[in-house]
Amino acid sequence: MDLRRAILSCLLLAGAAAAHAAEVSVAVAANFTAPMQKIAAAFEQATGHKAVLAFGSTGRFYAQVKNGAPFQVLLAADDETPAKLEAEGLAVRGSRFTYATGRLVLWSASAGLVDGRGEVLRTGRFERLAIADPKLAPYGAAALQAMDRLGVADALRPRLVQGESIGQAFQFVATGNAPLGFVALSQVMVDGGIAKGSAWVVPADLHAPIRQDAVVLAAGKDNPAATALASFLRSDAAKAIIRAHGYEL
Repeated sequence: MDLRRAILSCLLLAGAAAAHAAEVSVAVAANFTAPMQKIAAAFEQATGHKAVLAFGSTGRFYAQVKNGAPFQVLLAADDETPAKLEAEGLAVRGSRFTYATGRLVLWSASAGLVDGRGEVLRTGRFERLAIADPKLAPYGAAALQAMDRLGVADALRPRLVQGESIGQAFQFVATGNAPLGFVALSQVMVDGGIAKGSAWVVPADLHAPIRQDAVVLAAGKDNPAATALASFLRSDAAKAIIRAHGYEL
């Protein structure tokens, strides 16, 4: 094959791939923002499909899907919401799977405030403690469970400031509106370590496992990009990104 014909062949193949490329609308739990942005870029490069991302609390996404929001894939912060959507006929039966297990961390942007055993929760040397709304965000519910098991929940309740999502709770701490808070490990981990400030990774036995499930929603049933994204999330490439952000698989 001469050069001219080879170039023409490549252009035809690229055109065919572009013709089959599609978009998928994805609702993503706020704690998974950083890894999902990388996964979406890798997904587009590998398949030609484009993932259009929206980030927020799982509880809020559930309400929006119930009210007809056209999301086609949900990456939840728990395993209950996708199961509920499947049972209610709003998700494709059999498409649900766990894409990550999250870890909770007590974090401060200030070095030295949070000790390596979380004893700062008992000393009370702070005015406000940020958490995500436990009714909307599984990381908030896990934070309450951990405080209950440590026996500090009642003492700390007057100091709690709640964000709608774990993303908002993180912003409270990052901007100094709260000196410390419970956030997702993935929000403060870079290259396998805590990027800034001080932190205590909450032992997993202090709260229920934060299993995060994905599901193809009813609106994505006939979209090849939705199916392709669900498959890509289970690929080695996606798993490497997920682990690098502090999640377990």
